[in-house]
Amino acid sequence: MKSSIYTSLQKKITIITLVVCFAPLIILGATIYYQFARTCKEKIDEQIRYRASAQADAVDLFLKERTAILSAMADTHTYQDMTEEKRLSKLFEVMNLRAGAFVDLGVIDNAGQHHAYVGPYDLKGRNYYQQPWFCEVMSKGIYISDVYMGYRKLPHFIIAVRRQENQHCWVLRATIDSDIFGAIVRAAQVGKTGDAYILNKKGFFETHSRFGGEILSKASLNPTLFGRGTTVLEQKNAKGTELLYAGTWLKDDKWLLVISQDASEEMSGLLATRNLEIAIIIFGTLAIILTVFFTTRLTVNRLREADSRMNELNAQLVQSDKLAALGKMAAGVAHEINNPLAVIMQKTGWMEDLLYEEEFQKSENYQEYKTSLEKIDEHVERARKVVHNMLGYARKMEPHSEDVDINATLEQTIALLENFARTNNIEIPTDLSPDLPIIASDQAQLQQVFLNLINNAIDAIGKDGEIQVKSRCSDSFINVEIKDNGPGIPKDKQKKVFDPFFTTKETGKGTGLGLWVSYDIIEKMEGNIRLVSEVGKGTTFTVELPIVAPEKK
Repeated sequence: MKSSIYTSLQKKITIITLVVCFAPLIILGATIYYQFARTCKEKIDEQIRYRASAQADAVDLFLKERTAILSAMADTHTYQDMTEEKRLSKLFEVMNLRAGAFVDLGVIDNAGQHHAYVGPYDLKGRNYYQQPWFCEVMSKGIYISDVYMGYRKLPHFIIAVRRQENQHCWVLRATIDSDIFGAIVRAAQVGKTGDAYILNKKGFFETHSRFGGEILSKASLNPTLFGRGTTVLEQKNAKGTELLYAGTWLKDDKWLLVISQDASEEMSGLLATRNLEIAIIIFGTLAIILTVFFTTRLTVNRLREADSRMNELNAQLVQSDKLAALGKMAAGVAHEINNPLAVIMQKTGWMEDLLYEEEFQKSENYQEYKTSLEKIDEHVERARKVVHNMLGYARKMEPHSEDVDINATLEQTIALLENFARTNNIEIPTDLSPDLPIIASDQAQLQQVFLNLINNAIDAIGKDGEIQVKSRCSDSFINVEIKDNGPGIPKDKQKKVFDPFFTTKETGKGTGLGLWVSYDIIEKMEGNIRLVSEVGKGTTFTVELPIVAPEKK
């Protein structure tokens, strides 16, 4: 039942700890990623918006510069000057030298007739009166066309300015190099997926697209999605790739400069950061899980051990109480036995006195009666000694000083355990020095110490063995040596044998208090207990008692 309680406790602690650990980790990770993603997205949008705006300014400046040059040339020269092809050719060289990007230059009268021309095509004599751009420039004064095919049969666009000279007006017209203009637009391309191009209001390419958009072909992007200023949006292209677009209107909202970028390329830094964050979170999660399981299991195991040890302590205390109760009961029984023993001894003595009378001496069974009485007397005396020794051990008194014969105390103790030892085929030979002095000590407590040591030796041997008991006098100490030929005590346990509740016996067979009590008793007497043990050879306990002379009486 307790095992299931600890298992349930371990699960609850693990779940609660994991929730408490993961909740802040997940919330913090999600918050950081959301904030970083939003900031990164804002910066990417701002970057592509700035690139589109800056490139639009560059394109607009390019067109304004060329328009200004054409206007300056028309304003500073007369129609007669401009129709002289040598002078027109000279001006054309100067314009390309100063600004560049002009493909040809031509002068057209108010009837649309091309009177003078410098360039690679044969356009002199052409009439543009029916061309839309000619009507536009005649009405507005300045005109920048969309890209168209025209007489050249090649995509191009023109810049034309009208000059009013007295009652006569004429047009100075120039074709812009599409390659140079396209290169200016494509300068905004960034990375492997970046693209930059111009669309007209109808959605046709005015410049080449990097990824297959030919001039005058229809684009998949709808220009009406872009408002005034610079607009940034995300949209899938014809291939289904998510692209980031930035568009700025040019030329009085007739051209749209578009800069596009693969969103995944722009977000590569964010994705790398996200992957790193995910890796960190996964690593942290694994570390937390392992730590939680390890610490929880360790804690619950410690609780189990503590509970088990507490149960053992409770069992030992119960056993101690039982032993104490048994000691009291033994003392009571000993007192109760003493009385009938005294009566038996008294009656035995009276019967012995009767045998000396003449009439009993003449009885045929006189010798048998006498032998029986002697046997009764012998066994009563033996019983009296056993009861006396039991009373001496069971008595619980405050320590006091009395005259103690160590050898006699040892013999009494051995007598208490002799029958138990003989039952297990254990011999207890003695080698007691006859010249031991009488010392001042507490016989009952010394008997308890010797009883604990001999009893432990009997338990260690089990069956078929020998316990040697020696006493010697050495300087100012009496040494009592109790040696058994049992299995011995391992070295790692020898330092703990005097600790309370430590026992080498099987569970339930020892309290672990005997040696601790013995050590405490001898220490209070200012003596010492030494232990020498070797596994497989036996154990020797040596009790050193200081020689304290008894008080004179």
